[in-house]
Amino acid sequence: MWGNPTHLAHMDKIIHEVKGSDENTVSDGPELAVLVAKTNSDESTYDGIDWGGERVAQEILEEIQKYENEGKKVTRFSVTGYSLGGLLARYVIGILHQNKFFEKVTPVNFNTIATPHVGIPRFPSFFSTIAHYIGPRFLSRTGEQFFCVDKWSAKGRPLLDVLADPDHVFYQTLLLFPNIRVYANAINDLTVPYVTAAIEEDDLFAEYEKNGLEIEFHDQYKHVVKSYAIPSSPPPPREREKISLVTRIRNLRPPVPPVLQGVFPLNLLVYALLPILFPTFVSLALVRLSIASHNSRTRLKALEIDESNYERLSRIIAKLESNVESVVLDMYDSQGTTSSPSPLPSEDPIGGIVIQQDSEVVDDSPDSQPLTHAILLSPVQRRCIQNLNKIPQLQKERAFFVDVLNSHAMIVCRDVKRFKLHLEGEGVLRHWADHFEL
Repeated sequence: MWGNPTHLAHMDKIIHEVKGSDENTVSDGPELAVLVAKTNSDESTYDGIDWGGERVAQEILEEIQKYENEGKKVTRFSVTGYSLGGLLARYVIGILHQNKFFEKVTPVNFNTIATPHVGIPRFPSFFSTIAHYIGPRFLSRTGEQFFCVDKWSAKGRPLLDVLADPDHVFYQTLLLFPNIRVYANAINDLTVPYVTAAIEEDDLFAEYEKNGLEIEFHDQYKHVVKSYAIPSSPPPPREREKISLVTRIRNLRPPVPPVLQGVFPLNLLVYALLPILFPTFVSLALVRLSIASHNSRTRLKALEIDESNYERLSRIIAKLESNVESVVLDMYDSQGTTSSPSPLPSEDPIGGIVIQQDSEVVDDSPDSQPLTHAILLSPVQRRCIQNLNKIPQLQKERAFFVDVLNSHAMIVCRDVKRFKLHLEGEGVLRHWADHFEL
């Protein structure tokens, strides 16, 4: 959330360097054209994945119309979403499919970077509990969808559940893309934890220092994990490095934004002021969130009153619910009501892709939780993970940034002008650009 196009400036630069055409060279192949979406940024990100997706889809169609007015033709389509943008991308392609977009344009690449694909998972910690209380209340429609407490569909299902449902247009459209790759921060992403970005139920990286996780990195792409494995026997406990008290004091970094951390002796001053700074920051943040959420609710009311917007959204919902009803009726009609229905393959009517749904039962008992790191995934989140991992062409890449407070911005080099350290994420962007098929 709170994103804007400037956050992807370095990403835009890298893809043009790697895949852009040379002005002095004439090529017979496809020419790269990049659209960095602008219609859903800053406070607009509070308005929900669905309304944000509507805006971006319209922006894409208008951009394509501009090219057509110039005598150019868009023949191939790829999308990359960062953070919330990845969820918007999954919604956008469903809208485009509804509009018969992919009957004329070939889908090629679908990429997400640090995207909360299954929402925000809960951990057995105080801050996680607070976040799950504040998020749905202070982040408007998007917050409700992040924490899966919304009743988006006509039958009361959360939007993320519908996005990951093989019977619905969003999932079926995703299958049309031959190249699907998700990038996740393996560690230190305080905004989008590993399990939701990588679409995993377990997190082996959370305690990599204790479990002895063996990690191999790409030589060409800095900080990108090539492979990882748990050793057959646990490693011996590490001896703590002896650090003098003076060194510890000099290295103290207060839990505040980097610009306020400072070095010795300023760090001690910041620590001394924490009893004043912390409640001040929290109060200001809550005020800002409250105002932004109120403004968002006002915008949403106006959007829902607008008949054209309401019809566009309701048409999608109606189609989704009718698809579910038809599948259920088909199962009972074909097998009768005396026996319980077995899983049926779901078929995309346009793409001709068939998915066989397994009869796997999700065990939500405490014993089924990962032993290495407690993650309190809901049944909806587990179902989303299982469905998305059935996509055969899904590939996952992990970025591994140590000694950083929050790696969420670093993975896309979000602000290299203010924070030179963000350039450490360029290896991830190079990997993305090199594997991007024109």
